[in-house]
Amino acid sequence: MKNISIRLKITLWFSAVLTAVVLLAFVGVFFVSDAVLQKGVRDDLVLTVEDNLDEIEYFGSLEEMAGRSDIDLYIAYAGGYLEIDDDFLYKMNGIYTGLYKEDGTLLYGENPLGRAGLEKAFLDLELRKFPVNGEGFYVYDRRLNQEGLEGLWLRGVVSKRQGEVQQNTIVGVSLVLMPLLVLLAVLEGYVMAGRALKPVKEIESAAKAICEGRDLKKRITLLPGGDELHQLADTFNEMLERLDSAFEAEQRFLSDASHELRTPMSVIEAQCEFVLESRRGAEEYERAIQVIRRQSRKMTRLITALLDFTRLECRTDYYKKEPVDMSELVASLCMDMALLKEKGIALTWDVEQNIRVQGSQELLSRLLTNLLSNAYQYGREQGHIWVRLCQGQGMVRLSVRDDGAGIAPQQQEKVFRRFYQADASRSNQGMGLGLAMVKEIAVFHGGEIQVESKEGEGSVFTLVLKSLGG
Repeated sequence: MKNISIRLKITLWFSAVLTAVVLLAFVGVFFVSDAVLQKGVRDDLVLTVEDNLDEIEYFGSLEEMAGRSDIDLYIAYAGGYLEIDDDFLYKMNGIYTGLYKEDGTLLYGENPLGRAGLEKAFLDLELRKFPVNGEGFYVYDRRLNQEGLEGLWLRGVVSKRQGEVQQNTIVGVSLVLMPLLVLLAVLEGYVMAGRALKPVKEIESAAKAICEGRDLKKRITLLPGGDELHQLADTFNEMLERLDSAFEAEQRFLSDASHELRTPMSVIEAQCEFVLESRRGAEEYERAIQVIRRQSRKMTRLITALLDFTRLECRTDYYKKEPVDMSELVASLCMDMALLKEKGIALTWDVEQNIRVQGSQELLSRLLTNLLSNAYQYGREQGHIWVRLCQGQGMVRLSVRDDGAGIAPQQQEKVFRRFYQADASRSNQGMGLGLAMVKEIAVFHGGEIQVESKEGEGSVFTLVLKSLGG
Protein backbone atom coordinates (compact mmCIF):
# COMPACT_ATOMS: atom_id res chain seq x y z
CA MET A 1 0.00 0.00 0.00
CA LYS A 2 2.92 2.35 0.64
CA ASN A 3 3.91 2.36 -3.02
CA ILE A 4 0.38 2.89 -4.35
CA SER A 5 -0.38 6.34 -5.71
CA ILE A 6 -2.74 8.66 -3.84
CA ARG A 7 -5.09 8.60 -6.80
CA LEU A 8 -5.38 4.82 -6.65
CA LYS A 9 -5.73 4.85 -2.86
CA ILE A 10 -8.61 7.32 -3.09
CA THR A 11 -10.23 5.22 -5.82
CA LEU A 12 -9.89 2.01 -3.78
CA TRP A 13 -11.30 3.66 -0.68
CA PHE A 14 -14.16 5.14 -2.70
CA SER A 15 -14.81 1.74 -4.31
CA ALA A 16 -14.92 -0.03 -0.95
CA VAL A 17 -17.31 2.49 0.54
CA LEU A 18 -19.52 2.49 -2.57
CA THR A 19 -19.62 -1.32 -2.65
CA ALA A 20 -20.60 -1.45 1.01
CA VAL A 21 -23.35 1.11 0.45
CA VAL A 22 -24.66 -0.78 -2.58
CA LEU A 23 -24.68 -4.08 -0.68
CA LEU A 24 -26.56 -2.52 2.22
CA ALA A 25 -29.01 -0.96 -0.22
CA PHE A 26 -29.47 -4.31 -1.97
CA VAL A 27 -30.16 -6.10 1.32
CA GLY A 28 -32.59 -3.36 2.30
CA VAL A 29 -34.38 -3.57 -1.05
CA PHE A 30 -34.54 -7.36 -0.77
CA PHE A 31 -36.26 -7.35 2.61
CA VAL A 32 -38.40 -4.27 2.12
CA SER A 33 -39.47 -5.13 -1.42
CA ASP A 34 -41.10 -8.40 -0.27
CA ALA A 35 -43.55 -6.59 1.97
CA VAL A 36 -44.10 -3.85 -0.60
CA LEU A 37 -44.67 -6.28 -3.44
CA GLN A 38 -47.03 -8.49 -1.41
CA LYS A 39 -49.08 -5.42 -0.57
CA GLY A 40 -49.06 -4.51 -4.23
CA VAL A 41 -50.32 -8.00 -5.14
CA ARG A 42 -53.17 -7.71 -2.61
CA ASP A 43 -54.11 -4.25 -3.85
CA ASP A 44 -54.14 -5.44 -7.46
CA LEU A 45 -56.39 -8.36 -6.45
CA VAL A 46 -58.97 -6.10 -4.81
CA LEU A 47 -58.86 -3.59 -7.67
CA THR A 48 -59.33 -6.29 -10.32
CA VAL A 49 -62.33 -7.83 -8.55
CA GLU A 50 -63.94 -4.41 -8.00
CA ASP A 51 -63.48 -3.55 -11.69
CA ASN A 52 -65.01 -6.85 -12.81
CA LEU A 53 -67.98 -6.24 -10.51
CA ASP A 54 -69.24 -3.52 -12.88
CA GLU A 55 -68.95 -5.72 -15.97
CA ILE A 56 -71.89 -8.04 -15.10
CA GLU A 57 -75.57 -7.23 -15.84
CA TYR A 58 -78.86 -9.17 -15.74
CA PHE A 59 -81.60 -9.15 -18.44
CA GLY A 60 -84.96 -10.81 -17.91
CA SER A 61 -85.63 -11.59 -21.61
CA LEU A 62 -84.11 -11.56 -25.06
CA GLU A 63 -86.24 -8.53 -25.96
CA GLU A 64 -84.41 -6.45 -23.39
CA MET A 65 -81.12 -7.31 -25.11
CA ALA A 66 -82.39 -6.43 -28.57
CA GLY A 67 -80.47 -3.76 -30.40
CA ARG A 68 -77.24 -4.24 -28.38
CA SER A 69 -74.25 -4.48 -30.67
CA ASP A 70 -71.70 -5.35 -27.98
CA ILE A 71 -69.84 -8.58 -28.47
CA ASP A 72 -70.39 -9.88 -24.94
CA LEU A 73 -70.93 -13.25 -23.27
CA TYR A 74 -74.47 -14.27 -22.29
CA ILE A 75 -75.27 -16.97 -19.74
CA ALA A 76 -78.81 -18.23 -18.94
CA TYR A 77 -79.59 -17.64 -15.27
CA ALA A 78 -82.76 -17.59 -13.17
CA GLY A 79 -85.13 -17.35 -16.11
CA GLY A 80 -83.10 -14.57 -17.70
CA TYR A 81 -79.62 -13.90 -18.97
CA LEU A 82 -76.34 -12.71 -17.46
CA GLU A 83 -74.39 -10.39 -19.69
CA ILE A 84 -70.65 -10.50 -19.03
CA ASP A 85 -68.91 -7.61 -20.74
CA ASP A 86 -65.83 -8.30 -22.82
CA ASP A 87 -63.87 -6.03 -20.42
CA PHE A 88 -64.28 -8.67 -17.73
CA LEU A 89 -60.78 -9.98 -17.01
CA TYR A 90 -60.86 -13.44 -15.54
CA LYS A 91 -57.08 -13.72 -15.71
CA MET A 92 -54.59 -10.81 -15.55
CA ASN A 93 -51.10 -10.58 -14.01
CA GLY A 94 -51.62 -13.91 -12.25
CA ILE A 95 -54.96 -12.79 -10.78
CA TYR A 96 -57.90 -15.15 -11.44
CA THR A 97 -61.52 -14.02 -11.13
CA GLY A 98 -64.53 -16.37 -11.14
CA LEU A 99 -68.28 -15.85 -11.06
CA TYR A 100 -69.94 -18.28 -8.60
CA LYS A 101 -73.36 -19.26 -7.36
CA GLU A 102 -74.03 -19.31 -3.63
CA ASP A 103 -73.43 -23.08 -3.60
CA GLY A 104 -69.98 -22.68 -5.13
CA THR A 105 -70.86 -23.54 -8.73
CA LEU A 106 -68.47 -21.76 -11.14
CA LEU A 107 -70.45 -19.95 -13.85
CA TYR A 108 -67.62 -18.09 -15.53
CA GLY A 109 -63.93 -17.51 -15.08
CA GLU A 110 -61.23 -19.71 -13.60
CA ASN A 111 -60.54 -21.30 -10.23
CA PRO A 112 -56.82 -22.02 -9.66
CA LEU A 113 -57.55 -23.49 -6.20
CA GLY A 114 -59.60 -26.42 -7.54
CA ARG A 115 -61.91 -28.18 -5.12
CA ALA A 116 -59.97 -26.78 -2.16
CA GLY A 117 -61.06 -23.33 -3.17
CA LEU A 118 -64.72 -24.31 -3.26
CA GLU A 119 -64.60 -25.47 0.35
CA LYS A 120 -63.99 -21.95 1.53
CA ALA A 121 -67.17 -20.03 2.33
CA PHE A 122 -67.79 -16.67 0.65
CA LEU A 123 -67.22 -13.61 2.84
CA ASP A 124 -68.09 -10.24 1.35
CA LEU A 125 -65.27 -7.63 1.27
CA GLU A 126 -62.87 -9.98 3.06
CA LEU A 127 -59.29 -10.44 1.91
CA ARG A 128 -58.01 -13.75 3.21
CA LYS A 129 -54.95 -15.93 2.85
CA PHE A 130 -55.36 -19.65 2.12
CA PRO A 131 -52.59 -22.23 2.18
CA VAL A 132 -53.21 -24.84 -0.50
CA ASN A 133 -50.77 -27.72 -1.04
CA GLY A 134 -47.98 -25.77 0.65
CA GLU A 135 -48.56 -22.65 -1.45
CA GLY A 136 -50.12 -19.48 -0.15
CA PHE A 137 -52.99 -17.72 -1.95
CA TYR A 138 -54.86 -14.48 -1.40
CA VAL A 139 -58.67 -14.66 -1.84
CA TYR A 140 -61.08 -11.74 -2.09
CA ASP A 141 -64.89 -12.14 -2.35
CA ARG A 142 -67.57 -9.68 -3.46
CA ARG A 143 -71.34 -10.20 -3.34
CA LEU A 144 -73.34 -9.03 -6.38
CA ASN A 145 -76.31 -6.98 -5.13
CA GLN A 146 -77.75 -5.63 -8.40
CA GLU A 147 -81.30 -6.60 -9.41
CA GLY A 148 -81.39 -10.14 -10.78
CA LEU A 149 -77.87 -10.90 -9.53
CA GLU A 150 -78.83 -12.00 -6.04
CA GLY A 151 -77.03 -15.12 -4.89
CA LEU A 152 -73.96 -14.53 -7.15
CA TRP A 153 -70.39 -13.98 -5.97
CA LEU A 154 -67.13 -12.82 -7.51
CA ARG A 155 -64.04 -14.43 -6.10
CA GLY A 156 -60.56 -13.27 -6.98
CA VAL A 157 -57.54 -15.47 -6.33
CA VAL A 158 -53.83 -14.76 -6.68
CA SER A 159 -50.77 -16.70 -5.55
CA LYS A 160 -48.25 -15.18 -3.16
CA ARG A 161 -45.62 -16.35 -5.60
CA GLN A 162 -46.76 -13.57 -7.92
CA GLY A 163 -44.98 -11.12 -5.60
CA GLU A 164 -41.99 -13.43 -5.37
CA VAL A 165 -41.77 -13.52 -9.16
CA GLN A 166 -41.70 -9.74 -9.26
CA GLN A 167 -39.16 -9.69 -6.46
CA ASN A 168 -36.97 -12.20 -8.28
CA THR A 169 -37.18 -10.04 -11.37
CA ILE A 170 -36.12 -6.98 -9.39
CA VAL A 171 -33.31 -8.91 -7.70
CA GLY A 172 -32.13 -10.28 -11.04
CA VAL A 173 -32.09 -6.87 -12.64
CA SER A 174 -30.36 -5.41 -9.55
CA LEU A 175 -27.66 -8.07 -9.64
CA VAL A 176 -26.89 -7.02 -13.20
CA LEU A 177 -27.30 -3.25 -12.96
CA MET A 178 -25.76 -2.60 -9.54
CA PRO A 179 -22.30 -4.03 -10.37
CA LEU A 180 -22.37 -2.07 -13.63
CA LEU A 181 -23.29 1.12 -11.77
CA VAL A 182 -20.57 0.46 -9.21
CA LEU A 183 -18.03 -0.12 -11.99
CA LEU A 184 -19.07 3.08 -13.78
CA ALA A 185 -18.95 5.02 -10.50
CA VAL A 186 -15.47 3.65 -9.73
CA LEU A 187 -14.20 4.58 -13.18
CA GLU A 188 -15.71 8.06 -12.87
CA GLY A 189 -14.22 8.33 -9.38
CA TYR A 190 -10.80 7.40 -10.74
CA VAL A 191 -11.10 10.10 -13.41
CA MET A 192 -12.34 12.69 -10.91
CA ALA A 193 -9.56 11.81 -8.47
CA GLY A 194 -7.07 12.36 -11.29
CA ARG A 195 -8.57 15.77 -12.02
CA ALA A 196 -8.68 16.71 -8.36
CA LEU A 197 -5.04 15.68 -7.86
CA LYS A 198 -3.83 17.32 -11.06
CA PRO A 199 -2.56 20.37 -9.11
CA VAL A 200 -0.44 17.97 -7.02
CA LYS A 201 1.26 16.71 -10.18
CA GLU A 202 1.83 20.29 -11.27
CA ILE A 203 3.28 21.14 -7.87
CA GLU A 204 5.54 18.08 -8.06
CA SER A 205 6.67 18.95 -11.59
CA ALA A 206 7.36 22.56 -10.64
CA ALA A 207 9.28 21.54 -7.51
CA LYS A 208 11.34 19.04 -9.51
CA ALA A 209 12.10 21.64 -12.19
CA ILE A 210 13.13 24.15 -9.53
CA CYS A 211 15.31 21.55 -7.82
CA GLU A 212 16.98 20.38 -11.03
CA GLY A 213 17.43 23.85 -12.46
CA ARG A 214 18.25 25.48 -9.09
CA ASP A 215 16.08 28.39 -10.18
CA LEU A 216 14.24 29.85 -7.20
CA LYS A 217 12.59 32.43 -9.45
CA LYS A 218 10.16 29.85 -10.80
CA ARG A 219 6.72 29.64 -9.26
CA ILE A 220 3.87 27.13 -9.24
CA THR A 221 1.08 28.39 -11.50
CA LEU A 222 -2.39 26.84 -11.22
CA LEU A 223 -5.77 27.78 -12.59
CA PRO A 224 -7.80 30.05 -10.29
CA GLY A 225 -9.17 28.25 -7.23
CA GLY A 226 -9.38 28.36 -3.47
CA ASP A 227 -9.22 24.73 -2.37
CA GLU A 228 -6.58 23.13 -0.16
CA LEU A 229 -4.27 22.32 -3.07
CA HIS A 230 -4.30 25.93 -4.28
CA GLN A 231 -3.56 27.04 -0.72
CA LEU A 232 -0.67 24.54 -0.67
CA ALA A 233 0.65 26.00 -3.93
CA ASP A 234 0.40 29.54 -2.51
CA THR A 235 2.25 28.44 0.62
CA PHE A 236 4.89 26.73 -1.50
CA ASN A 237 5.33 29.91 -3.57
CA GLU A 238 5.65 31.97 -0.39
CA MET A 239 8.31 29.57 0.85
CA LEU A 240 10.18 29.89 -2.47
CA GLU A 241 9.89 33.67 -2.19
CA ARG A 242 11.48 33.62 1.24
CA LEU A 243 14.17 31.17 0.15
CA ASP A 244 14.92 33.29 -2.90
CA SER A 245 15.14 36.41 -0.74
CA ALA A 246 17.39 34.58 1.72
CA PHE A 247 19.73 33.37 -1.00
CA GLU A 248 19.81 36.79 -2.62
CA ALA A 249 20.57 38.37 0.74
CA GLU A 250 23.35 35.84 1.28
CA GLN A 251 24.82 36.55 -2.13
CA ARG A 252 24.65 40.30 -1.54
CA PHE A 253 26.24 39.82 1.86
CA LEU A 254 29.10 37.81 0.38
CA SER A 255 29.51 40.21 -2.52
CA ASP A 256 29.40 43.34 -0.35
CA ALA A 257 31.57 41.85 2.35
CA SER A 258 34.23 40.64 -0.08
CA HIS A 259 34.24 44.00 -1.86
CA GLU A 260 34.27 46.23 1.23
CA LEU A 261 36.67 44.07 3.25
CA ARG A 262 39.24 44.05 0.48
CA THR A 263 40.58 47.54 1.34
CA PRO A 264 41.02 47.08 5.13
CA MET A 265 42.50 43.64 4.58
CA SER A 266 44.97 45.09 2.08
CA VAL A 267 45.92 47.82 4.56
CA ILE A 268 46.41 45.30 7.35
CA GLU A 269 48.49 43.05 5.09
CA ALA A 270 50.61 46.02 3.97
CA GLN A 271 51.26 47.09 7.56
CA CYS A 272 52.21 43.56 8.52
CA GLU A 273 54.66 43.32 5.61
CA PHE A 274 56.07 46.74 6.48
CA VAL A 275 56.91 45.87 10.08
CA LEU A 276 58.25 42.43 9.13
CA GLU A 277 60.60 43.63 6.39
CA SER A 278 63.19 44.76 8.94
CA ARG A 279 63.59 45.70 12.53
CA ARG A 280 61.58 48.84 13.34
CA GLY A 281 61.48 51.32 16.11
CA ALA A 282 58.88 51.36 18.86
CA GLU A 283 57.03 54.30 17.32
CA GLU A 284 56.77 52.59 13.92
CA TYR A 285 55.45 49.42 15.54
CA GLU A 286 52.91 51.45 17.50
CA ARG A 287 51.72 53.33 14.39
CA ALA A 288 51.36 50.06 12.47
CA ILE A 289 49.37 48.47 15.29
CA GLN A 290 47.10 51.53 15.49
CA VAL A 291 46.44 51.29 11.74
CA ILE A 292 45.65 47.59 12.05
CA ARG A 293 43.31 48.26 14.99
CA ARG A 294 41.44 50.98 13.08
CA GLN A 295 41.01 48.73 10.09
CA SER A 296 39.88 45.76 12.21
CA ARG A 297 37.31 47.92 13.97
CA LYS A 298 36.07 49.14 10.61
CA MET A 299 35.78 45.52 9.49
CA THR A 300 33.84 44.66 12.66
CA ARG A 301 31.39 47.54 12.12
CA LEU A 302 31.00 46.56 8.49
CA ILE A 303 30.29 42.91 9.23
CA THR A 304 27.82 43.85 11.98
CA ALA A 305 25.97 46.22 9.63
CA LEU A 306 25.84 43.61 6.86
CA LEU A 307 24.48 41.01 9.27
CA ASP A 308 21.78 43.46 10.34
CA PHE A 309 20.88 43.99 6.69
CA THR A 310 20.61 40.24 6.19
CA ARG A 311 18.31 39.83 9.20
CA LEU A 312 16.03 42.58 7.96
CA GLU A 313 15.92 41.33 4.37
CA CYS A 314 15.16 37.75 5.43
CA ARG A 315 12.36 38.99 7.73
CA THR A 316 13.47 36.68 10.52
CA ASP A 317 12.05 36.83 14.06
CA TYR A 318 15.29 38.32 15.34
CA TYR A 319 13.59 41.68 15.80
CA LYS A 320 10.27 41.52 17.68
CA LYS A 321 7.52 44.02 17.03
CA GLU A 322 5.73 45.54 19.98
CA PRO A 323 4.01 48.84 20.86
CA VAL A 324 6.59 51.65 20.87
CA ASP A 325 6.12 55.16 22.33
CA MET A 326 7.59 57.15 19.45
CA SER A 327 7.15 60.46 21.26
CA GLU A 328 9.36 59.36 24.15
CA LEU A 329 11.88 57.62 21.87
CA VAL A 330 12.37 60.65 19.57
CA ALA A 331 12.55 63.14 22.42
CA SER A 332 15.13 61.14 24.39
CA LEU A 333 17.33 60.50 21.33
CA CYS A 334 17.24 64.15 20.32
CA MET A 335 18.26 65.23 23.83
CA ASP A 336 21.22 62.82 23.72
CA MET A 337 22.32 63.80 20.23
CA ALA A 338 22.02 67.53 21.02
CA LEU A 339 24.81 67.15 23.55
CA LEU A 340 27.30 66.31 20.79
CA LYS A 341 27.41 69.89 19.49
CA GLU A 342 29.33 68.52 16.50
CA LYS A 343 30.48 71.25 14.08
CA GLY A 344 28.56 73.73 16.21
CA ILE A 345 25.27 72.48 14.79
CA ALA A 346 22.17 73.21 16.86
CA LEU A 347 19.57 70.44 17.14
CA THR A 348 15.95 71.33 17.93
CA TRP A 349 12.85 69.12 17.98
CA ASP A 350 9.08 69.39 17.94
CA VAL A 351 7.39 66.20 19.18
CA GLU A 352 3.66 65.58 19.58
CA GLN A 353 2.79 63.55 22.66
CA ASN A 354 1.26 60.07 22.89
CA ILE A 355 2.26 58.88 19.44
CA ARG A 356 2.63 55.10 19.34
CA VAL A 357 3.53 52.62 16.61
CA GLN A 358 3.94 48.87 16.33
CA GLY A 359 7.57 48.00 15.75
CA SER A 360 11.04 47.37 17.12
CA GLN A 361 12.31 50.07 19.44
CA GLU A 362 15.91 49.07 18.73
CA LEU A 363 15.51 49.46 14.97
CA LEU A 364 13.52 52.69 15.19
CA SER A 365 16.22 54.12 17.48
CA ARG A 366 18.86 53.12 14.94
CA LEU A 367 16.84 54.69 12.12
CA LEU A 368 16.63 58.08 13.86
CA THR A 369 20.27 57.88 14.95
CA ASN A 370 21.35 57.23 11.37
CA LEU A 371 19.27 60.14 10.07
CA LEU A 372 20.72 62.49 12.70
CA SER A 373 24.26 61.24 12.10
CA ASN A 374 23.80 61.81 8.36
CA ALA A 375 22.49 65.34 9.06
CA TYR A 376 25.51 66.10 11.25
CA GLN A 377 27.91 64.62 8.72
CA TYR A 378 26.63 66.64 5.75
CA GLY A 379 25.42 69.69 7.69
CA ARG A 380 27.27 73.02 7.50
CA GLU A 381 29.31 74.54 10.28
CA GLN A 382 27.17 76.37 12.87
CA GLY A 383 24.08 75.08 11.09
CA HIS A 384 20.79 73.68 12.30
CA ILE A 385 18.93 70.35 12.41
CA TRP A 386 15.18 70.27 12.93
CA VAL A 387 13.31 67.10 14.01
CA ARG A 388 9.53 66.92 13.91
CA LEU A 389 7.18 64.09 14.93
CA CYS A 390 3.44 64.33 14.25
CA GLN A 391 0.48 62.19 13.28
CA GLY A 392 -2.73 62.54 11.31
CA GLN A 393 -5.25 60.34 9.49
CA GLY A 394 -3.79 57.23 11.08
CA MET A 395 -0.25 57.93 9.87
CA VAL A 396 2.90 58.97 11.77
CA ARG A 397 5.41 61.29 10.14
CA LEU A 398 8.97 61.71 11.44
CA SER A 399 11.09 64.28 9.57
CA VAL A 400 14.75 65.25 9.97
CA ARG A 401 15.74 68.48 8.19
CA ASP A 402 19.13 70.12 7.89
CA ASP A 403 20.49 73.23 6.18
CA GLY A 404 23.60 71.56 4.79
CA ALA A 405 24.95 71.10 1.29
CA GLY A 406 21.92 69.23 -0.02
CA ILE A 407 21.81 66.42 -2.57
CA ALA A 408 21.87 66.76 -6.35
CA PRO A 409 18.62 65.59 -8.06
CA GLN A 410 20.40 62.80 -9.96
CA GLN A 411 21.79 61.43 -6.69
CA GLN A 412 18.63 61.49 -4.58
CA GLU A 413 17.44 58.07 -5.80
CA LYS A 414 20.85 56.55 -5.10
CA VAL A 415 21.46 57.69 -1.52
CA PHE A 416 19.57 54.67 -0.13
CA ARG A 417 21.82 52.19 -1.91
CA ARG A 418 24.34 50.30 0.14
CA PHE A 419 27.87 51.75 0.14
CA TYR A 420 26.76 54.74 -1.93
CA GLN A 421 28.16 58.10 -0.85
CA ALA A 422 27.05 61.28 -2.57
CA ASP A 423 30.24 63.13 -1.55
CA ALA A 424 33.21 60.96 -2.43
CA SER A 425 35.59 63.34 -0.61
CA ARG A 426 33.94 62.26 2.68
CA SER A 427 34.16 58.50 2.08
CA ASN A 428 36.50 58.13 5.05
CA GLN A 429 33.75 59.38 7.40
CA GLY A 430 31.42 56.43 6.94
CA MET A 431 30.70 53.20 5.12
CA GLY A 432 27.71 54.36 3.07
CA LEU A 433 25.34 52.05 4.97
CA GLY A 434 23.45 54.50 7.19
CA LEU A 435 20.68 55.55 4.78
CA ALA A 436 20.48 52.06 3.27
CA MET A 437 19.77 50.72 6.77
CA VAL A 438 17.16 53.47 7.25
CA LYS A 439 15.30 52.28 4.15
CA GLU A 440 15.43 48.61 5.24
CA ILE A 441 14.09 49.52 8.69
CA ALA A 442 11.26 51.55 7.15
CA VAL A 443 10.30 48.63 4.87
CA PHE A 444 10.51 46.22 7.82
CA HIS A 445 7.88 48.35 9.61
CA GLY A 446 5.62 48.57 6.56
CA GLY A 447 6.47 52.23 6.02
CA GLU A 448 8.49 54.31 3.58
CA ILE A 449 11.30 56.86 3.66
CA GLN A 450 11.19 59.97 1.49
CA VAL A 451 13.82 62.57 0.68
CA GLU A 452 13.51 66.15 -0.53
CA SER A 453 16.62 68.19 -1.13
CA LYS A 454 18.02 71.22 -2.91
CA GLU A 455 21.71 71.80 -3.41
CA GLY A 456 23.01 74.49 -1.10
CA GLU A 457 19.81 74.60 0.96
CA GLY A 458 19.74 71.26 2.79
CA SER A 459 17.71 68.05 2.87
CA VAL A 460 14.58 66.65 4.52
CA PHE A 461 14.24 62.93 5.21
CA THR A 462 10.71 61.85 6.20
CA LEU A 463 9.64 58.51 7.61
CA VAL A 464 5.92 57.60 7.19
CA LEU A 465 4.44 54.79 9.36
CA LYS A 466 1.02 53.65 10.44
CA SER A 467 0.12 54.73 13.93
CA LEU A 468 -0.85 52.07 16.44
CA GLY A 469 -4.54 51.40 15.87
CA GLY A 470 -4.59 53.62 12.80
